[in-house]
Amino acid sequence: MLHSLKAFIPAVILAYLVASVLVTQANLAAVQSMGLEVGAGVRLDTTLKDILGMASSYLILILVSFALAIPVAARLARFLPAQRTLLFTLAGFVAIVSLHLIMQAVLGVSGIAPTRTLAGLLSQGLAGVVGGFCYAHVSSRG
Repeated sequence: MLHSLKAFIPAVILAYLVASVLVTQANLAAVQSMGLEVGAGVRLDTTLKDILGMASSYLILILVSFALAIPVAARLARFLPAQRTLLFTLAGFVAIVSLHLIMQAVLGVSGIAPTRTLAGLLSQGLAGVVGGFCYAHVSSRG
């Protein structure tokens, strides 16, 4: 159990960091497309503020979605050990994409603006892929 937790925490944090950075950069790209200047300093400052600011909500949502997806992948990995890394990687993707699709279906809103587009939703799925891969890698170490 402790071994799994040692892999779970970094995976969730890494997925959150990647997701947060991608959200911020997509939002700043939208601002920039309106003709406003967005320099590197603004990008860095906004990214850091978003990482801290979204932690109380988005980090928790990612944690819950991973808490549901990782055990499913672990169970499947018992039957398909050669596919272990793929299963955890896919679990991360499904966790975050499902999170956004469920929020949209249940609440009628996209809490993360870029997920209103397929590209934005897939970019968040990429964050899940990174987190799932991290879990597979860290948990495979003795």
